[in-house]
Amino acid sequence: MKTRPIPGSTPNTLEPGTLLAGRYLIEGVLGIGGMGAVYSARDQRFRAAARRCAVKEMFNTLLDPAARQQAVENFEREANILASLNHPAIPKVFDYFSEQDRHYLVLEYVEGQDLGRYIAQRARPISPGKAVDWGIQLCDVLEYLHNHTPPIVFRDLKPSNIMLRPDGRLVLVDFGIAKHFQSAERATMVGTEGYAPPEQYEGIATPKVDIYALGATLHHLLTNTDPREFRPFSFASRPIRHYNPAVPPELEYVIMKALAEKPEERWESATAMRQALEELVPSVTKRTSPATRPITRLIHHTARFTSAPPTIPQPGRSAQPTVQVAPHSDNTVEPAWMFKCEEEVRSTPCIADECLYIGCYDNNLYCLDLQTGRLIWKYPTEGGVPGTPTVWQHLVIIGSEDYRVYGINRSTGRVEWTFATRGRVRSSPRVHGDYIFIGSDDGHIYAIEAHRGTGVWRYATHAPVRSSACFLDRLLFIGAEDGMVYAVDVSTGEVRWRARTNGGVVSSPAVYEESVICGSMDWNVYAFEAGSGWVLWRFRTNDRIVSSPCVHERYVYIGSVDGHIYCLDAEHGKLVWKYKTEHQVTSSPWVENGHVYCGGVDGYMYCLDAKKGELVWRYRTEGPIPGSPRTANGLVYFGSLDHYVYALPAQVEKSPFRRYP
Repeated sequence: MKTRPIPGSTPNTLEPGTLLAGRYLIEGVLGIGGMGAVYSARDQRFRAAARRCAVKEMFNTLLDPAARQQAVENFEREANILASLNHPAIPKVFDYFSEQDRHYLVLEYVEGQDLGRYIAQRARPISPGKAVDWGIQLCDVLEYLHNHTPPIVFRDLKPSNIMLRPDGRLVLVDFGIAKHFQSAERATMVGTEGYAPPEQYEGIATPKVDIYALGATLHHLLTNTDPREFRPFSFASRPIRHYNPAVPPELEYVIMKALAEKPEERWESATAMRQALEELVPSVTKRTSPATRPITRLIHHTARFTSAPPTIPQPGRSAQPTVQVAPHSDNTVEPAWMFKCEEEVRSTPCIADECLYIGCYDNNLYCLDLQTGRLIWKYPTEGGVPGTPTVWQHLVIIGSEDYRVYGINRSTGRVEWTFATRGRVRSSPRVHGDYIFIGSDDGHIYAIEAHRGTGVWRYATHAPVRSSACFLDRLLFIGAEDGMVYAVDVSTGEVRWRARTNGGVVSSPAVYEESVICGSMDWNVYAFEAGSGWVLWRFRTNDRIVSSPCVHERYVYIGSVDGHIYCLDAEHGKLVWKYKTEHQVTSSPWVENGHVYCGGVDGYMYCLDAKKGELVWRYRTEGPIPGSPRTANGLVYFGSLDHYVYALPAQVEKSPFRRYP
């Protein structure tokens, strides 16, 4: 929990310095809701030690005197029940009292971050192993509550009500005592839409309500899809592996059983669900290398200084393994080499002067020998590196989720400058002249002087900028998650036009003659007139578009979450062909020598005939491929969530596989 000061004298909110019950000194607010607030406070009784606590405040808004008295009695009874609980995942209750129409609980202060904020900042699913671990922890505390006398049903289990301590343990917060001070109309439904099962809308609260909510929470964490944004009770039409194929079918079954609409079809108890999850521990542990996390943490620690040295292989010592075999080949494709990183590879490679530069979620930027895959150096940032590096003269430029942009010497692997933004940097840097242009999750587009890393200008959008720029003459084109595509003057940072779509724009625009082409989360591909922003044409796919267009000759190639790779006529937006993969396509296509290369969430790298859309070959990795491929020297290079960087021959004999409809 992080304390923020209470701004001014907000009505119904306690001022900093307020002393409650002659004992609890209010310091700041941790959260505000419709029924009160939660404050950070110091217990003044312990003067020799700074004892911190959380004070939960609830307002009594009932008008009927009898109802008001009943609410107070209910509050006191439940406060006593919570005070009697003793479980490491439940904050201890130290005290309760009332002052006028406000009622207070004094609770253990929990350090950490709630899972709602955690998954939002992570912006990608958690691992199956972590989901099993957290699921077991939550089942354990639900088992304790449900077996209590009387049984306690939490009723509002969701990521924002679960705190993650620094030691990895989970803690439930917000037991919903405020329901006693609500009118009857508001008390009929306690819970959150998306996480609450059908019977909870009828006011029914049995332990199976919590089992459903636990399933919804794990579904959210494993798919990075918030159930509140979808039709209620729609989990059956949104299986976990549709979003995240890395999840074992056995784990998906455990969670989907918890999400059954009929209570009798769910797990009989939290104990039964816990036992089912515990049976999966050996298999999910086997899937994740135990050495991965400690190595990542060590790199994170040693990267705190911008002058941190790169890792350079020493003579006689082996670097990361380069594998010369193809254990997952689906046909005649044999890798030239494979290089294993320490975490997921979501970045797209950058190729320059016989070197391959690629980022990784182990926080490193890697420099590899293009022909052999040998590690030349790696530089540790303090966050994941999801974007595509770019080269400017002697520097390779990259953004990191540690909020910084780095200029790294290509020869030595040492940082020459860093530029700080105020948000995670998931956009890829683009070079125009002697300047770098990049977006940030802080909602800004930045222009940075490439030689020294100093800021030139910044332009504020209204949402994170994860798209990357393209250029035409003096204009920069880039998308943002506010649904806009922006045309900005590269010299002044002044916006020339903004074009609105009906969804966030993560896709990076591409230029075709005098038009700008881009995908949107509203399912459409757009072509805008470069000078004015007028829509020239749009093409609708069957789902969201994260992929960025690749323009080659007079064709546009782009992927869609509907599982297709599309080829469109760049002049008019007419469909030329589409190819059906086995899952979503968030990767961006790359065209070279009459072939289209594109990765899929199904783990395949596809090579298609650029004119006909027919399959030439495909190669399967052990994880989804969100990044885009690049080609050089007759090889195609790309990364996968299975932690490997691959180099495959770009030209092979045609596959015997049929074309997918």
